[in-house]
Amino acid sequence: MNVDWELVRTSLWPIVQGGLTGTIPLSLASFALGLVLALVVALMRLSGSAILAGIARAYVSVIRGTPLLVQLFVIFFGLPSIGVVIDPWPSAIIAFSLNVAGYAAEIIRAAILSVPKGQWEAGHTIGMSPALTLRRVILPQAARVSVPPLSNSFISLVKDTSLASLILVTELFRQAQEIAAFSQEFMVLYLEAAAVYWVFCLVLSAGQTRLERRLDRYVAH
Repeated sequence: MNVDWELVRTSLWPIVQGGLTGTIPLSLASFALGLVLALVVALMRLSGSAILAGIARAYVSVIRGTPLLVQLFVIFFGLPSIGVVIDPWPSAIIAFSLNVAGYAAEIIRAAILSVPKGQWEAGHTIGMSPALTLRRVILPQAARVSVPPLSNSFISLVKDTSLASLILVTELFRQAQEIAAFSQEFMVLYLEAAAVYWVFCLVLSAGQTRLERRLDRYVAH
């Protein structure tokens, strides 16, 4: 295979720029909203209400049991059939957020359950309400436990945002597709896009490792 290195050079920045202005913002927005929803779902699962717990279980089951691509298409292509039209970017954010929440809710729930019950009792002993104990005692400890799996979820989300190109969201892979369609050098451009994704993930993995080491300082050994 003859590689057009001039094409590789000239296309690199547009692809990277698509990642910086599309992929990363889309990932950050979706992950942030997904975490908020995940916390709500996790607390519903842990609540004493059978109704709330049942709703949360059903939500997690549906999200984890259906493909992300189908969820994205339902929101962007399906909702207009019932009169709900959402632009590409909001559609992508909604779909990715809902998907993140379905997986992150179980991570957060497991992290909360990993905190010894004595911590709840200690909060009660010093006069804290259950809500205050959860906010000031339980969640900070659970957050430290959940960092590694949640970080992995974020890295996976960065790669999954490539699906947004199917609904015309301009991000990293969409940029590569457009250049490839113009130049007809599909293999070269798609490999270049894969390399950029890989570099992004390497940087994020390094950040994850550094964050874990910082949090580990506060753990008694």
